[in-house]
Amino acid sequence: MTRPKLILASASPRRLDLLARIGVVPDAVVPADIDESVRAGELPVRHAERLAAEKALAVAEAGALVLAADTVVAAGRRILPKAEDEATARKCLELLSGRRHRVHSAVTLIDAGGRARHRLSTSIVTFKRLTAAEINAYLASGEWHGKASGYAIQGRAEAFVRFLAGSHSGVVGLPLFETRALLVASGYPFG
Repeated sequence: MTRPKLILASASPRRLDLLARIGVVPDAVVPADIDESVRAGELPVRHAERLAAEKALAVAEAGALVLAADTVVAAGRRILPKAEDEATARKCLELLSGRRHRVHSAVTLIDAGGRARHRLSTSIVTFKRLTAAEINAYLASGEWHGKASGYAIQGRAEAFVRFLAGSHSGVVGLPLFETRALLVASGYPFG
């Protein structure tokens, strides 16, 4: 029996790299074009889960496996934005400085029969208290651009992490333990 086609519903090169770490190479990468706005009253976990499911459904293909994920950084009940400009990144870093936050990574896999399965990884991250010079240097690196809450734990910002409980890969954007479990449950062959 041949393995079904695997589609990654993501434009993130980080998710592609993370899948490669567990020996998974998608047959196609099809970014989902959905509205990622936060709905009124939507809490961080529900937001991540809804977006992962909507991304998977947006690119669903009969007989194929479709893998989608969404990562939300939350300070309390507040969902931090994806940093598209330096001012947003600065606000996020100043907010996270010296405090604990949660990173929720939701994963949805639609199997070859059309059944959707879901998993969630929640990690707790604590940043050291950041100096103005550290924030300025990080902003100058440009690494923050397009990242949820304005930082990339797999890069220079890892030096700011005083404590991490949970999934490092989940904070990067795709929790590998949960993702592999979904793939195994769908019959994806691991060698």
